[in-house]
Amino acid sequence: MEFPAPPADKGQLEEGAAFSPRFDRDGLVTAIVTDARDGTLLMVAHMNATALGLTLETGIAHYWSRSRGTLWKKGETSGNLQRVVEMRTDCDQDAVWLKVEVAGHDATCHTGRRSCFYRTIILQDGEARLVDDGTRPQFDPSTVYGDKA
Repeated sequence: MEFPAPPADKGQLEEGAAFSPRFDRDGLVTAIVTDARDGTLLMVAHMNATALGLTLETGIAHYWSRSRGTLWKKGETSGNLQRVVEMRTDCDQDAVWLKVEVAGHDATCHTGRRSCFYRTIILQDGEARLVDDGTRPQFDPSTVYGDKA
């Protein structure tokens, strides 16, 4: 799927009906992913034009893995596919928000947890520290992903 170039007119970009995502210099847009039922923030990822097009065409979330440099269909290995219920874009079309239903274990994170956001950042004795929120994995990543987890 090809997307039109963003309009030069800011008014058209912000108020027009054309979806013309503003990919960054690496060809990516940020994707914020929440649970369609309860609004829980599940993950933040990136999409290139191919991932965005496949997501729109199939209704299943696809992303671009910056660390692996490859397209990835979320849940293809784990069975925790993300079915897109609704997709939105922000005012200047450089980010998308996916509201999804997660199949399988209802877990999104490669650690086996429902959400990738399972730690709180606190300031303790002048140092930023991470505190686990107690969320336990819903599956064993080593049996699902092997040594790729």
